[in-house]
Order: sequence, then C-alpha cells, then structure tokens
Amino acid sequence: MTTLLNCRDVVVEYPGKGFRKPPFRALKGVSLDIRPGETVGLVGESGSGKTTLGRAVLGLAPVTGGSIEFEGRDIAHLARRARRALASKIQVVFQDPYTSLNPSLTIERILTEPLTVRNVGSAEARKRVKDLLDQVRLPTDAGTRLPREFSGGQRQRIAIARALALDPVLIVCDEPVSALDLSTQARVLDLFREIQDRTGVAYLFISHDLTVVRHLSHRVAVMYQGEIVEWGDGDQVTAHPQHPYTKRLFLAAPVPDPVRQAERRAARKAFAKSDAGAAVAG
Repeated sequence: MTTLLNCRDVVVEYPGKGFRKPPFRALKGVSLDIRPGETVGLVGESGSGKTTLGRAVLGLAPVTGGSIEFEGRDIAHLARRARRALASKIQVVFQDPYTSLNPSLTIERILTEPLTVRNVGSAEARKRVKDLLDQVRLPTDAGTRLPREFSGGQRQRIAIARALALDPVLIVCDEPVSALDLSTQARVLDLFREIQDRTGVAYLFISHDLTVVRHLSHRVAVMYQGEIVEWGDGDQVTAHPQHPYTKRLFLAAPVPDPVRQAERRAARKAFAKSDAGAAVAG
C-alpha cells in the first residue's frame, strides 16, 4: 500500500541546559508511517516525545538523525522556502483553539489569510470561507465575528476550518480535544471523522488519552521516553494492550461509570505495584 508519510529512525536532540551538559535526546530513533486517508494515533504521557515528533514532521523541531519522507521526498531538512511551499499539503490543529487564533481578526480574515498567501482572489476566497464554515457546521455569519465570541468547541471547529483551507493531504492534530469537555470532545471527533470520509485527508492524531484515539485511529503508536513501545491495529492496541506502559495508559483513561472507574483505579494501583508496572515506572 502507498505510504504518505514515512518516519524512519527519527532522532531529535536539544542542547543541554548548562555548561558542558550533554544534549537531551527527545526522540530515540522513532519509526512509523501513515497511509493516504488514514488516521494514526500517537499516544503517550506528557514528556513522552509525541508532540516532538509532530513538530519534527512540521519542521519545527531539529531532526538530528533518521529521515522523514513525505510523498517519497525527505522533508526533514528542507529550506524555509521549500517548507512554506509544503504548507498547502501539511497542516496542523493545535491543542488550544483560542491562542492559535488571532483575537483581533474576524473569522473571515483568519480563514482567508492562507488563501491570500496563495494568491486566491477575494471573491473566490469568500466563497471558500463560506464552504469551510459549512464543512465544520458553523453558521455563515460566523465570519463577521471574533474568536472570543465562540465557545471552546466552536473555536476548535474554526481551527479545523483553517487547516482545511488549502486542501491538505495530511493534518497533524496535536491534542486537539484535550482542552474540551467530554460532550464537546465527542462532537469534534465526529467532525474529524466526517471530514476524513469526505476529503480523504490523513491525520497524525496526537493524544495522551487512549480512549480518544480509539474512536478515530486506524493504527496506534504508543510512545514512552522518546521511543515507540507498541505499534499496531487501533482496536488491538487500545482494547488489548500488550506492553506494560500501554496497559497503564489504558487503566488511566477515565470512564463515565463510577463503579468501573473505581475498579480501574484499583487495578492501576495494583499494576503499579507489580513487577511489570515497577519496571515501567523505573
């Protein structure tokens, strides 16, 4: 099957803090691939390196080893102009829908900016904005309003519309629903799925929550301390995890039933005391 994005043995290092301190290795030879129209979930706790991989794909983190191929071309060390040209194919949706939107611009201005950069005429840009708002289920008069006039879920829909403006083939979704309440999360996840079904866009979906990626991902990679520790079919990894760290993440995911939640909490404590849990924690 054709591969859209192919990360092979990716290493990312940052300078050490302090005199003569060794560099910090955030990614330690990470490999994964994404096929056209596929969602790959990348899961791990804070500090695991998952966001660093997303930033490396976007050209925002220094790749010091390995390769990142997009449509057969190594993009790990592109010059700035070549990276800008690639922006029409690779887009991003960030975690905080408010800080990622310019608070002083109307929604129409926010959505037309990437189109203007691509020399799209004003009449065509306005039509495109109307179509984008319709795709993310917002009223057409939303274009005249400012970001602060919308709820968190609506602002995330606006961020998704902006990512879709240039018809990308890959969107890096960096914790896009973690700042939303559970009911809003479900609606935004459904929107991601609808858009993928309609456009065929692929997602690298980064999250700390196995429950979230279960509903969206075809395949799932679990990251721990800069390495992929489990990688495979989404249903298999999220429902029947094999690696001790993945099992710990699974038990940490909240459930709406208080009884089941208490059982999970107890199981997680018991697991943490076991040899396997202790090995991961150490």
